[in-house]
Amino acid sequence: MVKIIKYWLAGLKALCGTLADIIWPEQEQNLTESEQKTQRVALVTGSTSGIGKAIAERLANDGYRVMFHSRHSVEAGNVLAETVPNACYIQADLAQPEQITSLIQQILVTHGRLDVLINNAAISAVIPHGDMQLASADVWRKMYDVNVIAPWLLIAEAEAALRNAATEQHSSCIVNVSSHAGVRPKGASIPYAVSKAALNHMTKLLAVNLSPLIRVNAVAPGLVDTPMTKDWHDARALWRDKSPMQRGAQAEEIADIVAMLVHSSYLTGEVILCDGGLNLV
Repeated sequence: MVKIIKYWLAGLKALCGTLADIIWPEQEQNLTESEQKTQRVALVTGSTSGIGKAIAERLANDGYRVMFHSRHSVEAGNVLAETVPNACYIQADLAQPEQITSLIQQILVTHGRLDVLINNAAISAVIPHGDMQLASADVWRKMYDVNVIAPWLLIAEAEAALRNAATEQHSSCIVNVSSHAGVRPKGASIPYAVSKAALNHMTKLLAVNLSPLIRVNAVAPGLVDTPMTKDWHDARALWRDKSPMQRGAQAEEIADIVAMLVHSSYLTGEVILCDGGLNLV
């Protein structure tokens, strides 16, 4: 069984409020001290299901110590921390800036380093593009809090650790999981699409300003076969009938692209559209 460790550090609590829970599995203790200092560490937000889970599992298979994260799905996080070698689970609400601060602090307390940050957590809302009243100011604020501001704050909090972990042989890496809706005038709603377009532009600006020690890229998937999209019948029909690949992506296929960006020593500032060629027709 895993152990639930709460880091109630008095000074940090005064600064950041209540810390999120971290699940630290027993297999982490099986690493030697040398391995714990040198094995690279990756945080994948929103990683207890779907694309995020596939990315975290792929990086774990590639030898990373992975930090799973979610806002609500604690039970799934516990299971992943138990079953994935040298993995941990952290619960945090990324709409709360103080929890973002404590999230990064807990990673550093646990592992002493951070090499890779995957900003996958996001929210969406299905709103017809022509219904401007339904796309209220509250919808816009919630969308930006999680899809734009949270990635920015995570990067800002993690920057020093990412720089410290970088070497001439291995730059640190940030990958933002965006959407084809941020590239083309599509998507579940206009607020969602605009938030992803903002994330894409942030990716390019940060690639310029954080290089060469930290590379920043994004992937922009179209339809992906996940629990969230299982009832998206119209989207499935669109990809089947119109896209050159005649289907949506599997989460593992998006994870392969993310892993390529993580392992690259050169690519930065790229937004890779992953829609099975739908943008071509």
